[in-house]
Amino acid sequence: MTWTMARRAERLNPSTIREILKITERPGIISLAGGLPSADTFPVEAMAQATAKVLRDNPREALQYAASEGFAPLREWVAAEMAQGGVHADASQVLITTGSQQGLDLVAKVLVDPGSAVAVEQPTYLGALQAFAPYEAEFVPIDGDDDGPLPQGLDIARGARFVYLLPNFQNPSGRCVPAARRDALVDRAAAIGLPIVEDNPYGDLWFDVPPPPPLAARAGDQAVYLGSFSKVLAPGLRLGYVIAPKLLYPKLLQAKQAADLHTPGFNQRVVHEVIKDGFLRDHVPTIRARYKAQRDAMQAALLRHMPPGCHWNAPVGGMFFWVELPPMIDATAMLPLAVAAGMAYVPGAPFYCRAPKANALRLSFVTVAPELIDTGISALARVLKEQLQ
Repeated sequence: MTWTMARRAERLNPSTIREILKITERPGIISLAGGLPSADTFPVEAMAQATAKVLRDNPREALQYAASEGFAPLREWVAAEMAQGGVHADASQVLITTGSQQGLDLVAKVLVDPGSAVAVEQPTYLGALQAFAPYEAEFVPIDGDDDGPLPQGLDIARGARFVYLLPNFQNPSGRCVPAARRDALVDRAAAIGLPIVEDNPYGDLWFDVPPPPPLAARAGDQAVYLGSFSKVLAPGLRLGYVIAPKLLYPKLLQAKQAADLHTPGFNQRVVHEVIKDGFLRDHVPTIRARYKAQRDAMQAALLRHMPPGCHWNAPVGGMFFWVELPPMIDATAMLPLAVAAGMAYVPGAPFYCRAPKANALRLSFVTVAPELIDTGISALARVLKEQLQ
């Protein structure tokens, strides 16, 4: 028997990050690679209590099939929270997804035809490139700087189905787009008729001051907004959400129904039980404080150990440093040497849709204790210095 693969299957590729995580399972490896939230931040006791309450009060409903749109009280909670940030949408515009990663897939399924142009930042989230590629999108790279994509850079994407943007503590670069740049991006996108897909998994993880309002607060029906509970509660629950214009919502819902009928209703009820009375107002600040201390430890280690010719900016939130090594260094080729020295990182090249920077790498600081961060960066610097000799 011969299995004939669909053309889209040829565009499916393994996640570079997931493959690297297999390496980091070796004993003794200090992994600064995976973008995993710290398991020490998971609210285990609150989850246990909520689980017991849901099973006690509504066991049959929680274990039954559920509405494809999502658990109504959770959708209402999302709409109310987003309104406080300036994004005014009805609960009827909120679609609960199986992680925000599913939101990316649904958006591509509904909006992308083979050969359609999709504009992305350089670099951008690898998982988004993986989600869009099977639908045969043609990526259009948008130029940017340390403050994010350049508004005039959007002109190259005139006629694209959408531009995908991560304004808050972007994965992988860690950059946060300032308010004036956000306004300029929304205005320029509107002027050329370019819809916006805004992804915001890290926006609550600010260290000193909150980020500016979302692009969707200014863009209105010009934008689709994706959010997640993975970074503020627990990624294993696989809960995210999409806020979509009313004209687009029905097709996203139909795509969701075709994909998995609905996101697990039990998980939705448990999460709503945890957060409905303001739990996150007390819980998220503890995550910020922890991550800020680890950010400071990595910044100190980089300053202490890295040789001249390296460039990075300390992020003001999120989970990542983006480091550019001297131009002659290939971060992908250097990775096995770093692993042999006892640490791991993610090479930067997979985060580009084209013309990757071979000398870039991403470091995650949230799952490693400060003293081990210093040890890991010291090992990285030692390997780098050997390559520069």
